[in-house]
Order: sequence, then C-alpha cells, then structure tokens
Amino acid sequence: MIGDVHGRLDLLEQLLGRIEADMSARKNADIVLAFVGDLIDRGPSSAQVVERLRNYGHEGVRTVFLLGNHEEVLLRILAGEDDLINGWLRFGGAECLRSYGEEPGEIRSLSADHALARIRAAIPEEHKTFLESFGDTFKFGDYLFVHAGVRPGVDLDSQLQKDLRWIRDPFLLHEGDHGFVVVHGHTICKEVEERPNRIGIDTGAYATGVLTALAIDQGKRWFIDTRQSAGAPIPAAH
Repeated sequence: MIGDVHGRLDLLEQLLGRIEADMSARKNADIVLAFVGDLIDRGPSSAQVVERLRNYGHEGVRTVFLLGNHEEVLLRILAGEDDLINGWLRFGGAECLRSYGEEPGEIRSLSADHALARIRAAIPEEHKTFLESFGDTFKFGDYLFVHAGVRPGVDLDSQLQKDLRWIRDPFLLHEGDHGFVVVHGHTICKEVEERPNRIGIDTGAYATGVLTALAIDQGKRWFIDTRQSAGAPIPAAH
C-alpha cells in the first residue's frame, strides 16, 4: 500500500523502482499494489502521476486505487460543483491545474461557470474516468485499506463515504479494536504511525520528500520509502 503521492511523480518513480525490486526478490505469484488515495494536488506533477498510474502495468501485479478527499473534490467540481473551485485552488488544486497546463490566477479571475469550463477542458476525459473508477475500501487478510479511516463502532457496510475519505480525530484518537487493522493515509505523520488498531502511512511526501509504502507478506510487514533528507518540515494537514 502506497501513501499519499500528492503530485510527486519523482518520488513515485523512486518508490515504484524500490517496490518492484523488492517484489522481484520475493518472487511471489500474486501481488496486489494498492494506493491509499490523494494522488493529486499540492505537488507539481498531478497530471503526470495520473497518467503514469493509469497506464501502470507490471507482470503478476494487480493494482487497487482508493479515492482520497482530494480526488473527491476534483470530481465534484468536474460534476458541476463550481462553488468548490476556490477552496480547491487554495489547498493544492492550483498546483494540480498547472500540471494540466492551466494558470490558476487566470481561473480565479473568471466567473464560476467560465472557470468550470476551463477546468473541464484542461483535464482529459480518460483521467476523469480513471479517478471515477477508484474504490473506498480494500480488505486484505486482517487489514482494511482506506484513505482516511473509519467511524469507530460502525459496521464496515454502514460506513459513510465522507468518513472513509475525510475522518480524523474520532478515528485517530480511538484506541479500541476495529475488527481489523486499518491502513490509512490522509493525516500526515512525521514517521509511520503503527498502533495496535491502525497504521498511518502519509509521511507528507509533497513537502518532505518521503513517500512511504507498507508491504505485507505471510503475516510479516515492513516499510519501503524514498528517504532523502532528515529534518524536512511536516506540513499542516488538510
């Protein structure tokens, strides 16, 4: 499971190389490569990340993509919710738009309907279709993969999408058993957070240069990352 990429194609390529080397060394027959969501926004290369993963293929590897809150907002804008545009631009959408060849300052100067038309024209239909195909959860053995977390005390089948994509404190502060170990991104942590009931793998890649993946095989788990520099500031979460 790969954490929040947030438009960092450079880190994604590094991490994929390390993961593929790890997979080759283990020679497992069936491998699932999952992404926790938030492929886009904040970093400089959202369009390129989407294109890279839309076409990703590796022999013997099945890919799973989960929808993050940043993909949700973009898809809602493309569906016509133009009142979300300004907020999106403030929280990483500006960088996303630049990667698609649009200047955020120009978009801000337009009326809502004209801004929406420009955004729709900038983002290829195949990218939109790819993002729309993402799921909300993926179960693997004793683990549940999800973007943000789960609402404690609520059965998985009854979880709300807004919680799966957006939840923070009610999930993060809960110390009880969920019935599975929840692997999630969404909330940035300086290091991987390993708790008895959850594992947080969003290490703030877009700002820290550290993109992290969790590997699980036959009851064992380990982490692979793009560790580049120590002491990089951890950004505030949104």
